[in-house]
Amino acid sequence: MSNALQTPSLAHFKLPAIDNEPMKNYAPGSIERQKLKEAIDSMRAELPLEVPVVINGEKIFTGTTAKQFNPSDHAKVVCNYHEADASLIKKAIDGAMVAKARWESLPFNDRVAVFLKAADLLSSKYRYKIMAATMLGQGKNIWQAEIDAAAELCDFWRFNCKYAEEMYQIQPPKNAFGTWNRAEYRALDGFVLAVSPFNFTAIGGNLPSAPALMGNVVLWKPSPSAVLSNYLVYELLVEAGLPPGVVQFVPGPAEEVCATAIGHPEFSSLHYTGSTAVFRKLWKEIGNNIDKYTSYPRIVGETGGKNYHLLHPSLDEQGVRHAALQTIRGAFEFQGQKCSACSRAYIPQSLYPTFRKYLLEEHAKIKQGPSHEFEHFMGPVINRFAFDKIKGFIDHAQTDDNCQVLAGGKCDDSVGYFIEPTIIISKDAMTKTLTDEIFGPVVTLYVYEDNQFEQTCKLIQETTEYGLTGAFFARDRESIVKGSNLLRHTAGNFYINDKCTGAVVGQQPFGGGRASGTNDKAGSWSLLVRFISTRTIKENFVPIDDFIYPSNFA
Repeated sequence: MSNALQTPSLAHFKLPAIDNEPMKNYAPGSIERQKLKEAIDSMRAELPLEVPVVINGEKIFTGTTAKQFNPSDHAKVVCNYHEADASLIKKAIDGAMVAKARWESLPFNDRVAVFLKAADLLSSKYRYKIMAATMLGQGKNIWQAEIDAAAELCDFWRFNCKYAEEMYQIQPPKNAFGTWNRAEYRALDGFVLAVSPFNFTAIGGNLPSAPALMGNVVLWKPSPSAVLSNYLVYELLVEAGLPPGVVQFVPGPAEEVCATAIGHPEFSSLHYTGSTAVFRKLWKEIGNNIDKYTSYPRIVGETGGKNYHLLHPSLDEQGVRHAALQTIRGAFEFQGQKCSACSRAYIPQSLYPTFRKYLLEEHAKIKQGPSHEFEHFMGPVINRFAFDKIKGFIDHAQTDDNCQVLAGGKCDDSVGYFIEPTIIISKDAMTKTLTDEIFGPVVTLYVYEDNQFEQTCKLIQETTEYGLTGAFFARDRESIVKGSNLLRHTAGNFYINDKCTGAVVGQQPFGGGRASGTNDKAGSWSLLVRFISTRTIKENFVPIDDFIYPSNFA
């Protein structure tokens, strides 16, 4: 059957019930803990693995390779991966555009079946293998890997299908007599470039998958520090039925890959998560190429954050302890390598002694070590660049007269890239560790006078260029309402009496504005809208008698 005669992208079948993937606990003696240990031991014995470029379903071993290291033991190589160059990127684009005609013309139920199957495969067959790759290659502990590589990626795939189904059902509500109006949700004209980060395997999987679900074809450039887990996700998608060429897996030098893709006339969208500086650079390059494109590219990006916790003077001791515990988690889970991580905390003077007491007590309980040793709350930071950058912030605080390191501060790269969870207090509200994104296990405290609450809310907004996440801790409803209103534009994800991390797909769509990104909200229908080009169709059933309007008659 020719493409012209196939069914357009409309939803005809009702999806299964969609819910969040249940979390496993990995308690000592549990079957899931045993299976994960077996997966880790097996993978460690096989390392280093070899990862190819994959174009049009063909595994290409270019001979130009780079290494992904184990951040817990940087002498160990997790994988050797082959790199795509400009000529292979052009081949990938050509192949994707050929695949596009068949993929976008598939009925919605056939496209969605790929991602529902992928979620079920990840939930079962691939769960522990992809978690093992995430732990060994990206330094996550069990719980962080479970949240990310298992539960969140399952949720992205399933909830994207749910939101797409709901979108396709949105049709014009009115039809004049003798006409039928309808909307068709087409893919974008060209191809999508997905550039994914190291810190979330789930984001790596979602960046190419969300556009592909909507009928697009995608070039996926994974982070050099997450190639192995991302490649396993790609192989899972192939097993789930993703046709060759729909997603081209193209690890390689970032500048060459991105410049070649962005310089192509059929470039239609950038789907990006990563640093603010790189995102701005890519945006400028897209702008400089605007005259050559077939269509105006959609730019979708989530970048950095300088996220905060703010305590209100109304808190009682239980509330202060709760805020301290949430700050430990928000600042130090996954070594602070989350764009949502708590990097600054504002505490009223009257509550500071109590907050400090609980914070330091809980900080002393943190265990840190290699990711494959399950008892550790914290592991290593991702690589040498991150280690040196984070250490530079700690060194600055140790020499700044306005700053004091209250806990942590030691850095050891002898075996792995280990940085102790570090708590700093500053008398200067605009010190470097309060204004600049660190992306590591460092939180800076600032104590404000109790009667300066409103001014502190203003200070929070003016301190940084970011607007990603923030958390406000207060006791009474009037204070909660007041603080929420004053902090309205400080964060795209705002939390009340909870930490500023841990958004769940289907519950808290994620994203921020200002320098933090385009706030298109991953894990919601609003992200998927960016990857469609709507066609409005009006069909007339009844011929007209004349072209003259009734008002034209004398």
